[in-house]
Amino acid sequence: MRISSRLAQKRSTGTNRGFILIILIILLLLLAGAAAAGWFLWSIAKNVPEIDAVTDYKPKIPLRIYTADQVLIGEFGVERRDFVPIAQMPDLMKKAVLAIEDTRFYEHGGIDWIRAMGAAKANLQGGFREGASTITMQVARTFFLSREKIVSRKLTEIALALKIEKALSKDQILELYMNQIYLGQRAYGFSSAARAYFGKRLDQLSVGEIAMLAGLPQNPSRHNPAVNLKRATQRQHAVLKRMYELDYVTESQYRQALDQPVRVKPGGQQFATHAEYVAELARQAVYEQFQDEAYTSGIRVTTTILSHDQDAAYESVRRNVLAYDQRHGYRGPEGFIDLPSDPAERDIAIDEALQKRPSSDGLIPAVVTAVSPREVSVETQGGDSLGISGAGLRFVAQALPEKAKASIRLRPGALVRVMQDSRKAWSIVQVPQVAAAFVALDQNTGAYRALVGGFDFNLHKFNHVTQAWRQPGSAIKPFVYSAALEKGYSPGTMILDEALDLPGENAGATWSPQNDDGKFDGAVSMRDSLAHSKNVTTVRLLRAVSVPYAHEYLGRFGFDRTRHPKNLTLALGTGAVTPLQMAGGYAVFANGGYSVQPYLIAKIQDASGAVIKEFTRPAAPPENQRVIDQRNAFVVDTMLRAVTSYGTGAAAGARLGRTDISGKTGTTSDAIDGWFAGYGGDVVAVAWMGYDEPKSLGGREFGATLSLPIWIDYMKAAIARRPVHAREAPEGVMQEAGDWIYSEYAGLDDFRSIDITPLPESPPAEPEEEQDPPPPSEPGPDN
Repeated sequence: MRISSRLAQKRSTGTNRGFILIILIILLLLLAGAAAAGWFLWSIAKNVPEIDAVTDYKPKIPLRIYTADQVLIGEFGVERRDFVPIAQMPDLMKKAVLAIEDTRFYEHGGIDWIRAMGAAKANLQGGFREGASTITMQVARTFFLSREKIVSRKLTEIALALKIEKALSKDQILELYMNQIYLGQRAYGFSSAARAYFGKRLDQLSVGEIAMLAGLPQNPSRHNPAVNLKRATQRQHAVLKRMYELDYVTESQYRQALDQPVRVKPGGQQFATHAEYVAELARQAVYEQFQDEAYTSGIRVTTTILSHDQDAAYESVRRNVLAYDQRHGYRGPEGFIDLPSDPAERDIAIDEALQKRPSSDGLIPAVVTAVSPREVSVETQGGDSLGISGAGLRFVAQALPEKAKASIRLRPGALVRVMQDSRKAWSIVQVPQVAAAFVALDQNTGAYRALVGGFDFNLHKFNHVTQAWRQPGSAIKPFVYSAALEKGYSPGTMILDEALDLPGENAGATWSPQNDDGKFDGAVSMRDSLAHSKNVTTVRLLRAVSVPYAHEYLGRFGFDRTRHPKNLTLALGTGAVTPLQMAGGYAVFANGGYSVQPYLIAKIQDASGAVIKEFTRPAAPPENQRVIDQRNAFVVDTMLRAVTSYGTGAAAGARLGRTDISGKTGTTSDAIDGWFAGYGGDVVAVAWMGYDEPKSLGGREFGATLSLPIWIDYMKAAIARRPVHAREAPEGVMQEAGDWIYSEYAGLDDFRSIDITPLPESPPAEPEEEQDPPPPSEPGPDN
């Protein structure tokens, strides 16, 4: 018994010692672990960055360009963001975000431990597959960290979140989140995303649209409604369900939002008014002053452009360029691809081909999938299958027969463009190759009212209004006639319209200018010469005025004299001008003789709305800007009204039905450039059409068929509500022989005719009062 007792006692002592040893080992391990954890947390803490970026938040707000009536037309910056203070954020938008991202946001201190424990339990299966990030943690990550799922980053995120919670109020944290978070389409913050996806302000969104935006932060690329509306809708439904469970929406609102389809703005970030060339001009001007800061500091630029006028100009250019293109036939498909027989591979091939074809506002790229004499089937990038027949195939009729030339024949795999008209009917079209330009100015201030630098900025960023130097053709003639007035000639001066040979004028050879119709009319008045755009009589007039005088005279109107010849071809517009220069020149006739400097930017403001710079012009130009006599501007205006009354621009007067329409057509040799420049209702405007690589626009095309329709369509909209501009005869002019003349030259025979012998007898003097122009004669073709 004693031996057994001793053995038991020894065993008990050994067991106790073993137990104590295990406890000691565990304690040592715990201490070591605590020390290691402490060291690890200390190392993390000491590397936690300062949070000045959130405590002194300066959001990167892009440069924005607006029309004079505050329509957004351009936005420049890596991050598109509208900063909205939390007090102005719609309550339902906040609730939707909290419902799906952080329900207990206002209850926790930066870490939602309840949610974290649930996520930890789910993640015990391995990896970080379920997150527990609060909004505060997302702010920390957005400003300071990557999205990489490793322990050290997560611990740093937690440390930052706690630090942020101590420094900022809950509302301040939520404000940061809702303005900084990336939501796809280059949109940062919910206000910017509302514009990008729906073209609306936050306070205009429906419940369904709010829920769709609230679902984006989890995965902006996967749930992007502009890219994958199906996935976006699934996420939206999850948000709506959570909002309903939390009583943020009623059952009626919930059901309605589920049933109501969300309409996403096509093409992502677009603007209601097409003014891409305007926005680019404004961007260049602002960047020149502010450099890279222009794109991040929230600068706001207000231009002089009027959205109504800009819309009219854009639509007119597009419509008439397409009309010209249709007149000159189908050039054939843009290319061809092989269509695999496997449906899945076929879809991939179509998608890849169409992604390489940029859209052009309504001219949608498509692949032909089937062709018959009466119908062509096509598929668009969106996966829509369209059957086009009837009038929709009229333009490509020559490309349908099997015997058509291979270069133009439509067959499966052909890459084409389709367009839908106002009646929802589809047709096959093509992207025009011809270029065009249009600019409109306020004749008294020089403020831009509209500017279209080409058919499509996305396809061709070259601004033809400001950068294209082209021959003006007959559009230069009014400036030669203006010079002639200063030499004593008048609209009633008779000029010989007969063949003219000019030795040495053509690089030493004889030059014989011709009228466009090949006909000569004998004696023609200066007024009719301009109205019918006579070439030979204009050359005779320039010879009488003298080339040096007329060449120097052009400088008064803002033309670069170095770009104009010092010979008689000057009369036919063989120099070079830009459409903007031409508009400035015609403005001198329109406003009574003053040179005005075109200007685009009216005001520049900082992000807070404070004015940095403001540009104003007097309503009427000051006298020190006068470049020609008021009498000269008045008389030239009467001749330009004859052009639109019975001359080459008669369509303008007839279609606009106003008495204050003045202008001049212009077509260069071989119809390489087509112009119309003119004014009415205090707006001066210029339209031009031509190819970038100069070539003929067609033997039957003139300024009257090319550019005048653009001009008329614009003016019809732009001056519809503007009063008719009546002009009174200034002092120093009088009527002689039924037309205007400077008073000091009345009764003098020296200026009554040019190259006509014998001198025609003077008709009886008329009363000194304004009379209608001479009765219209048969209009000839424009040149």
